[in-house]
Amino acid sequence: MADIHHLLAKEHINGEKTKELSGVELSLSAMACYPFPYMPSLWENRGTTSIIPFSYDTRENKRMKRVPSFQEFIPSNNTPYKGGGNNDSNDTSNSSMSRSSSTSSLSSMQTLQFRDHIWTYKQIYHAAEAVEEAAAAIMEAADQDNRATEEGEADEMRLVQLLIACAEAVACRDKSHASALLSELRANALVFGSSFQRVASCFVQGLADRLAMVNPLGAVGFIAPQPPPPPKMMNIMDVGISEKKEEALRLVYEICPHIKFGHFVANASILEAFEGESYVHVVDLGMTLGLARGQQWLALIQSLADRANTHQPPKRLRITAVGLCIERFQMIGDELELFANSVGVNLEFSVVKSNLENLTTKDIKTSNDEVIAVNSVLQLHCVVKESRGALNSVLQTIHELSPKVLVLVEQDSSHNGPFFLGRFMEALHYYSAIFDSLDAMLPKYDTKRAKIEQFYFAEEIKNIISCEGPARVERHERVDQWRRRMSRAGFQAGPIKILGLAKQWLGQIEACEGYTVVEEKGCIVLGWKSRPIVAASCWKC
Repeated sequence: MADIHHLLAKEHINGEKTKELSGVELSLSAMACYPFPYMPSLWENRGTTSIIPFSYDTRENKRMKRVPSFQEFIPSNNTPYKGGGNNDSNDTSNSSMSRSSSTSSLSSMQTLQFRDHIWTYKQIYHAAEAVEEAAAAIMEAADQDNRATEEGEADEMRLVQLLIACAEAVACRDKSHASALLSELRANALVFGSSFQRVASCFVQGLADRLAMVNPLGAVGFIAPQPPPPPKMMNIMDVGISEKKEEALRLVYEICPHIKFGHFVANASILEAFEGESYVHVVDLGMTLGLARGQQWLALIQSLADRANTHQPPKRLRITAVGLCIERFQMIGDELELFANSVGVNLEFSVVKSNLENLTTKDIKTSNDEVIAVNSVLQLHCVVKESRGALNSVLQTIHELSPKVLVLVEQDSSHNGPFFLGRFMEALHYYSAIFDSLDAMLPKYDTKRAKIEQFYFAEEIKNIISCEGPARVERHERVDQWRRRMSRAGFQAGPIKILGLAKQWLGQIEACEGYTVVEEKGCIVLGWKSRPIVAASCWKC
């Protein structure tokens, strides 16, 4: 889809060029109105001087006709012009020679002045002609840019049509037609192309994977038995992540504000819940997505240390990480404990080896005198299934912990619909906005952007498009759907009091222009150009 900001920028540049051109033309017009160095002498002799008019309308540099010299037009002051007659008188002859010499000198000066005047006008003519040529070149370049823009928009519209047609063919199990469309798509959906070409390349991968599992028309059944699903980066609860995906996750955290936004809102809500409490406990589902340094809790520990002068610090902070990556989580915990000791915070760190669906309250060590906060950043959507049993079980376990606050941060999009084509279109809109934001933040051929897109977001897209059943873990839902699910599980929406702080935070991190933070139905939503991306909400028992 065409980048509106890019089109506006081009329009602005063309407008500035037009203004500059107009300024040059006005300057040249003004030059014709001001006297030139030799103009006063010519004006003084206007009774005897013929000035050839100059026309700006002349388009070609024509050969100028010979102009008679002033000497031919100016007779002597005392002797009338007799058409070539002779005077034999010596006195008259001497007087005539003297006058002739004087007249010749004046005529020579006036002729030089006239030639300079003509030369000046020739320079103006050539300058005007050069400006006209430059204007024509600028207009031609602008027309070429407009044609290129229109052609680019047409190409992207064609790409959209091909994607939708291919998705329909895959949904209808028309393998031959879908394969032909995929071949054309692969030739146009470029990994280093425009933002839509890049997002289209990810959807092409997902459609190809789904097509490989579709039985042809006439066969019994719809989806062939699926092989074991490949490791999914975002499902950190179940599997580890490769080095490439780990690097992509780190780059997403550093460059995109999505995860940092969730961490900021979660920490602000947790600090508010812990205010005035002596023993506090955070249960982290997924351990901040497995980020190598536990950035969310480093920030929380630093905030507790900074507030020691104005607020009573907790006597003990306990953090429990829930997941299957025991060694990774323990390494993060060791670093957190060292940092906490350095800033004077008493931290106890522990790990519970379990996925969310099997988690029970017995797995988590608690005490009666502590306040519990549960943190879920981009995790609970992984246990949303076709039936509500899995998510309800997890929410029931969390409810039994009686947390003072449950912070829920999730992608705000509907990628869990029952129909493939509906999910496909919703995902196409959602990830097009994300790739558009990446287009504004990073150069076209930046390898960091390629890693983010191909090893992070492409994994989500392929899981949404190609997988079904238990293999599909990227089941993002809208705020309204989460509100209904949380209410049925016995949770009540907590008030959001940090909208102003969130907007201030967005300005402090110097996020790319286009990101917005708004409050929507009791949630704080981070969006890109009015498209919701991530929503954060608080819940209490």
